[in-house]
Amino acid sequence: MTNLRAVSPGSPASSGVPRGWRLSDPRGVFRPALGAVCHVLLEDPDLAAAIPRFDRDRAIDECTAPTLRIGRGWGSERIAMAQAGIGLLVLQGLLIRRVGVDGRFGAELLGDGDLLRPAQGEAVRTPLLYRTEWRVLQPTRIAVLDGRVTERFARYPGLIDGLVGRAIGRSLALAVNMAIVQHPRVDVRLLMLFWHLTARWGRSTHDAIYLPLPLTHAVLGELVAARRPTVSRAVSDLAERGLVRAVDDGWLLSGAPPQQLLELRGSRESIDPTSESRHELAWEHGSAKLRP
Repeated sequence: MTNLRAVSPGSPASSGVPRGWRLSDPRGVFRPALGAVCHVLLEDPDLAAAIPRFDRDRAIDECTAPTLRIGRGWGSERIAMAQAGIGLLVLQGLLIRRVGVDGRFGAELLGDGDLLRPAQGEAVRTPLLYRTEWRVLQPTRIAVLDGRVTERFARYPGLIDGLVGRAIGRSLALAVNMAIVQHPRVDVRLLMLFWHLTARWGRSTHDAIYLPLPLTHAVLGELVAARRPTVSRAVSDLAERGLVRAVDDGWLLSGAPPQQLLELRGSRESIDPTSESRHELAWEHGSAKLRP
């Protein structure tokens, strides 16, 4: 039986234990050291809203969980080795889950409110050889919903409904991304992807939408199934047309949202600014043109 315990610096048991990890059991298996306990529902008000008001204060007090902090970079081991019952709930941060087959990678962008189950992801039944990696783009803080936390959460059915909804929402967002990458033109894929992300992360400014995501051309390539040089050319083309512009730690979008893209079978494609947008954003910029 696994026994997570603190190891004090300088003690015999701490010899050989990597920084930020704990000795898990006598077999020498290491687990990431967990941080302070948090009140999950205070940090995730949308999840708290799933509980009836008469029970909410008690639930906020009872539903606590240990946290895990992960800095920028490749965090595969710390994420994959964290023990969890329900899963890992992202409280703050931004990370990417990459899955590779035969040297090609697809990617999924994850952030606040997403529910992760890394161990389950490694148990996909397929004859294909694949690998899973996690890259942290912004310092990330995660609530570890382990077995003890699961017992507390189980007292409130609304929480289970909310967490299942998070998992389904993740799969739906991924399906939208899969539809985006079916478009033959990389510039259109990128434009659709940027707008798809604004529904969650976008911030309205006086003349554009700011997307505060530090997405490199390499990361964008994995999100839209294209090679980095092709992405770089497409981004430059979108910038020349005034549709997308890279800024510090993010992107600025101008023009009309992607739900207004109408594919024309002729030599041009255009965006119809009069059609209804699914994004709750107000636009007054008219139409933007895409060159063939």
